[in-house]
Amino acid sequence: MKKKKFIGILLLALSILIVMVGQRSSATLVSSGLATGKNARQAHVSDEILIKFKPTASLQSQELSVSSHAAKKIRTLDQSGWVNLKLSKGLSMEAALVAYSNDPNVESVQPNYIYRITTAPNDSNYGQQWALKNSGQTINNSLTQPPSSPVDATNNPGTPGNDMDLELAWDQLTDCSAVTVAVIDTGVNYNHVDLAANMWNGNPNHGHDFIDNDTDPMDLNGHGTHLAGVIGAVGNNSSGIAGICWKASIMAIRALDAFGAGTTATIVQGVNFAVAQGAKIINLSVGGSGLDIAFSNAVTNAQSSGVVVVAAAGNAGSNNDSGSTPFYPCNFNQSNLVCVAALDQKYQLASFSNFGATSVDVGAPGTNILSEWAGTNAKILDKFTFGWTFSPTSGGWAQGTLISDGTPGNFMFNPDTYDAVNTTPSVMYNNNADDRVYNTFNLAGVNVALLQFFAANDVKNGDHFRINYKSSGGDPFSGGGTSLGDFTSVATFPFLDLQEFNITSCISMTCSIGFQLQSDASLTDRGVAITDFEILTLTLNTTSYNTINGTSMASPHVAGLAAMVWAYNPSYTYTQVVIAIKNSGEVTATLAGKTTTGKAVNAMGSLAYINPPTGLSASVQ
Repeated sequence: MKKKKFIGILLLALSILIVMVGQRSSATLVSSGLATGKNARQAHVSDEILIKFKPTASLQSQELSVSSHAAKKIRTLDQSGWVNLKLSKGLSMEAALVAYSNDPNVESVQPNYIYRITTAPNDSNYGQQWALKNSGQTINNSLTQPPSSPVDATNNPGTPGNDMDLELAWDQLTDCSAVTVAVIDTGVNYNHVDLAANMWNGNPNHGHDFIDNDTDPMDLNGHGTHLAGVIGAVGNNSSGIAGICWKASIMAIRALDAFGAGTTATIVQGVNFAVAQGAKIINLSVGGSGLDIAFSNAVTNAQSSGVVVVAAAGNAGSNNDSGSTPFYPCNFNQSNLVCVAALDQKYQLASFSNFGATSVDVGAPGTNILSEWAGTNAKILDKFTFGWTFSPTSGGWAQGTLISDGTPGNFMFNPDTYDAVNTTPSVMYNNNADDRVYNTFNLAGVNVALLQFFAANDVKNGDHFRINYKSSGGDPFSGGGTSLGDFTSVATFPFLDLQEFNITSCISMTCSIGFQLQSDASLTDRGVAITDFEILTLTLNTTSYNTINGTSMASPHVAGLAAMVWAYNPSYTYTQVVIAIKNSGEVTATLAGKTTTGKAVNAMGSLAYINPPTGLSASVQ
């Protein structure tokens, strides 16, 4: 939906290190620990256990218990009753734990866990990544690329410890490269120094572009690169930031254009491509309000192939459960879908974040998130006060001040006596007019150029309001100009509609952009008023970073965590990955009644989470 403003007298009306699982049987039995994958660091000594004898057990009974289960005593701990045993060859950890848990002389049994110094990366900007390590730091905007969202002042600084416990999880695993994560978004700058080593190697450009229908998913916006960095920026390389996964396999899929917009067709193609090419996790930081059956079918296809889909809850601050404000894909109900709300630095639900007791699953950090960016942004803001050529010089287009949103603003308008007040205009544009106005802009050296402005456009059938550009300069409506838009029989007053155009093909030192109002001899109308004219540019590089806000930023924290869980537990199904993420999170008051779990995701909890075995009774130590 196009954004709108009001013009005239109407105002704007948009209106633990280890989770101990399952105390069981007559003795307290602690789980043998984390299910380990090929990338996991050993969680406990493989051939040792600790047991605690009951106070009533005699020394003779204790010695009998040790020897009868094919073990020998290594040492007695200072704590009363605890003994460190070494298992004989051929006796598995699981068998020993069960045997000693059923020994009438044993009160408790557990593995001999391994503890390590906490792992922290040496990336230069890691101190600004509060989501991974919240020390109560203040997040600054020194690395922000305009014109993105400013640093969120709410709860900045935050509360120390309100984070995903990544340093504890990194003690276990930092390499998720065995699990491919598809980022379906605006593409990824796969040349970025903090991402290049972690891109999927399925083809030379690491993915696919469904906007331009080619094999080059280069990011021409920045958003997709930011998501990819959260998931898998190269960690511990002394520069930039660290991703959830220090080593990763990021598949870049461009399904949104330079404005950040895509269609059902481009996104569905992206999902199906990711599934076909072996991605195990898909991040979808996108959304819309329509119940899109084709999109839903694509998510179901992913489910059938065992792929986890992580989606953003949306940024309208609204309840997705409300029938009037659903948000898709978040509101789809497939079991492989995890919908994520945004939390701020105090683990409060971010003011902008959508929520839903039945549609949104978990919360994750989503404010002031530092990550990679595709390049350097710049903005040319033109207030129509300099350099414009008018033809004719009077009686047609004019520059001046009109009331917009209740305040004066700089406008270009036609006729030069434009009526911005009366419902029925007191003046109208001329019959038989061919009024043109244009200006020349230097766009040399940039990679992307996007034109946007707001326009109230009231022209009769047969009359035309046109927007053209010309890379060689001069009058863009005379010889060699390219049309961006041609509006006839349109009436929008008092609304100012947002107009957006990709003018990348006009990149030159002499790009001229102009407006034309052409009329016939019949009826006329109020005319055209234009404001907030700006050209947004992006110059690609390999070193830019940005700090932005949104549920879009919360989603990749969960996608990265999903990759971590699956790399740690390679035999998991998608259902087990989803359950581990949802069930292991931290209960967070702000999410109570706002999400299905009431929890914020926790990395160490997710790695440590296992389903307790059935058929055993439980007792509490």
